Amino acid sequence: MARAHWKLGISRIHVVLAVIAICALPGRAQYDGGLGHSIGSVTVRGKLIVLTLNPDALGQANLFNLAHHTLRFTPDGAGYRVENVPFVWDSDFGAPLSGPQVDLKKFAFSFSGHDWNSFSVGVTGSIVFGETAAPADERERRGVHVGRDGGLSVERFAELREAGPEFVNTVPAISVFFKPRMSGTRYFKELDDRAVVTWSLTEPYAGIQDWMWTPTVNKFQAVLHKDGTIDLSYDDVAARDAVVGIYPLVSGGAVTDIAAFNVAGNPSAAANLDIRRIRLSAVDGLYMRVALEARGPMLAGTDPGIAGIAYRICLSRTAPQGPCTEDTHADAVWTVRGFGAFHYGDFSMGPHYGTFGTGLSPKVSVDGNVLSFEGTLPEGYTPGDRIYISATVQGSEDQAANAVSVPAHSFTLAGVASPEVHFSSLTRKDGPFPVVFETFHYLRPTRAQDLSCSVIKALGDKFDMLAYYSDFRIDNPEAGTSSDGPLGGGPDGGKVTGIGAPQGNLADYCTKGRFQWEFIQPVYVGANQMQEYPPAGLTGNDPHNIAFYMHQLEERTFNGKIPPYDYAMSQIGHEMGHRWAAFVTAKVNGETIQLGPVHWAMGLQARAPFPYQRPTEASIMGGGVWQDNFDGTFTQLDDNYYVPATGYSYLDLYLMGLIAPSEVPDFFILRNLKLVGHDSNGHPIFKADRTKVTIQDVIAAGGPREPDVDHAQKHFNTGMVLVVEHGKTPSRELVDRVTGISEQWADFWTTTTGHRATMTTNPN
Repeated sequence: MARAHWKLGISRIHVVLAVIAICALPGRAQYDGGLGHSIGSVTVRGKLIVLTLNPDALGQANLFNLAHHTLRFTPDGAGYRVENVPFVWDSDFGAPLSGPQVDLKKFAFSFSGHDWNSFSVGVTGSIVFGETAAPADERERRGVHVGRDGGLSVERFAELREAGPEFVNTVPAISVFFKPRMSGTRYFKELDDRAVVTWSLTEPYAGIQDWMWTPTVNKFQAVLHKDGTIDLSYDDVAARDAVVGIYPLVSGGAVTDIAAFNVAGNPSAAANLDIRRIRLSAVDGLYMRVALEARGPMLAGTDPGIAGIAYRICLSRTAPQGPCTEDTHADAVWTVRGFGAFHYGDFSMGPHYGTFGTGLSPKVSVDGNVLSFEGTLPEGYTPGDRIYISATVQGSEDQAANAVSVPAHSFTLAGVASPEVHFSSLTRKDGPFPVVFETFHYLRPTRAQDLSCSVIKALGDKFDMLAYYSDFRIDNPEAGTSSDGPLGGGPDGGKVTGIGAPQGNLADYCTKGRFQWEFIQPVYVGANQMQEYPPAGLTGNDPHNIAFYMHQLEERTFNGKIPPYDYAMSQIGHEMGHRWAAFVTAKVNGETIQLGPVHWAMGLQARAPFPYQRPTEASIMGGGVWQDNFDGTFTQLDDNYYVPATGYSYLDLYLMGLIAPSEVPDFFILRNLKLVGHDSNGHPIFKADRTKVTIQDVIAAGGPREPDVDHAQKHFNTGMVLVVEHGKTPSRELVDRVTGISEQWADFWTTTTGHRATMTTNPN
């Protein structure tokens, strides 16, 4: 299910660690914070809002175009030549693999400076050489690691546009057709002169986070020749987004100078912000290193004073028209941002630098007056190109200068080229490439701040929530969206306290205090979440699939159908619920107990007092409905997933300000859960340790909810926004579906809050 963005000012991979493995965040480009700005024009169409994007606001898509092609990678010195050869396909796949590990018995395959007798075949379309678990330092690199099912793996919401560059120098790998969440069968056969690996996979289907209801066909093949040549062939491929390429490790450390510039500087700025010189160099022909030299010593990554500091450079083939900012229309925007210490529960992290930007390595070095970082260059950058570089330094709030701009300087690129190419246009004369890949992807995801600012600047600060829907897909492995927001205080503009989540920077979202929460990106009209009903005849045994509940839900309605837009209600009800939940803890007998975070723990008793459509429902924010069997075991009557759509728990309603503490019955949390069987109705039975929790325990840990139930907001307004590309208008399908979702959202809200609150969708 989609995860809320936790506004705590920490980098993406560290949030993954801090919020437990289940709570990864979207691509880091979306969270290179700062003020939002309008990214399009806004009009009103009845009760709907139309946001028409500016030209190239989300970049350009690059969709897979290699079906029925074969790519050949031929070793040449320290790199590879790449060419398109006549399509070759071996229809004898060999035996299916029962696991990821493959052993070669007839020859050793030479790759990345070693001869390999074994490798790992990932179910998501890649081959990794070496150990099946990446070294600890590699696991820290943006979530790139070797997955449980072998091959490459990335964190949950990684954008493929960014994953391609991030695979560089992590593990030796061949990305045949890397796409997260694929499933199916891998095959292997070994001949005297070659090894053949074939995949027959489907994209995920039928679930709430999926793009389609039925399986798709994706067949591709890697042939590893004894002489080191690699052939990648693509038969029928339905998916249009993936990473394709080869990733040998390159670690010679050879450095050559590219250019150096003296900068006028700003004597009024703090010494560590006053940039006086920029040096550029090439590393191993793969990275460009940027060294920023200041008037005085740079702060170390462990210094608490780095919190709020940002060093940013912009690269472009054309002379920039303004300063280097996170939303500059440049070929690359690389940012090094400083973060202060962070503590949550048992997790803590000291001050550190985080990096943001496609191709940028996570490593930041400080040596006296110099701060340096490096990354792979944008697609198409080659030696001899004329490039412009500009920079901006943002100071922390307690430093004298808030921002220092370095105007653009031009230089001639030398000694390094982008490893990202367009394979369909390559010939044998191209290269050799030490690393070479292409990322096939949809449009770049939006920034939450830009979406809210686009609407609020045009229509005014009169929305508590904003939901976005579109006719186009964005670069996200899942069809859903996470959520985010400044946690404004509604019409009164005050703060809500006692919910475990502090109010953020209102100005970033262009609100004076009312706006609270939103989707961070539009949901695609073709995704499962936007269908009024699933396809007729859909069946399934997975309780996370709406088909599992069809018969039960059909009994609820007069027309024999399930309630309309069920997946859409799961999505919007869950994501908007993150405005209040699930961040609180409880203090029980002196022990602080985590009830979440972000989603209620599986073992939390979180029954919904006002169910949406079934007699027994757990909170849409997680938890479960548990029956105590009074023998040390507990039966799970409803699980912690939000399919089908469910209501809010007593604890949720208290945090929302809709019920008083006295109306929250005592509950409990089960820990050390161990599955021991199922009852006669198929419900899981667990052994567990039961701890009683009261609402007073929650208040003891985080304080009372303020405003209280007598003064809290009861009337809410959601802006329903259609996001369309420049020069286009919303399709009839998009208009009709968002209209239906709007109507159902108002009904869902009234029902699940027990008629204690109302929801409108009024753009005026």
